[in-house]
Amino acid sequence: MLFQTGFVWILLSIAVYGVIHSILAGLSFKSWVRRQVGEHTYHRFYRLFFSLQAAVLFLPVLLLVGILPDQTMYRISMPWILFTSFIQILAVGFMIHSVMLTGAMRFVGLQQALDPVSAEHNLPLVRRGLYRYVRHPLYTCTFLVIWLVPVMSWNVLALNIGVTLYTLIGAYFEERKLVQEFGATYESYRKNTPFIVPFVKFL
Repeated sequence: MLFQTGFVWILLSIAVYGVIHSILAGLSFKSWVRRQVGEHTYHRFYRLFFSLQAAVLFLPVLLLVGILPDQTMYRISMPWILFTSFIQILAVGFMIHSVMLTGAMRFVGLQQALDPVSAEHNLPLVRRGLYRYVRHPLYTCTFLVIWLVPVMSWNVLALNIGVTLYTLIGAYFEERKLVQEFGATYESYRKNTPFIVPFVKFL
């Protein structure tokens, strides 16, 4: 049944996406871009370029989920779908709130492009909102949204597995960058705040 769907192809497409995304996020590639375009242009436009390419390159993955053969695994029935949908809506709201706390314009790179002078200043470590309970609330909320979909199929399962694995791997490397940026402040925050699951220190 699994091989009669797009399960494997979707996982492979996410792996390819992850490789490209990781290369573009890597320090060596960024250093190469700096040398090619100059420090000023890099700091002003690279984050925006990175955000746009991440969105555009993920579209083919989503297209495969819709066009490849698929089979439904289960559906969430009433009244449970009301509860799971409510959790998803809350999660999306919390995602938006968390992005706003860290600077939405800066998050996607628009602030750097429009006002490069102010964007050069590092933002303080955010520990308000959901950041009091988990270090990566965006990822926590993303997992709630994707794993509570009302209809689970083999293709959707492949997408969810791929997104989850890549997110967890990305979070590991993101933590290393945050330690470099904030030093002992982030080390203390990491020691006292769960990773992704609230109230569970090792997660």
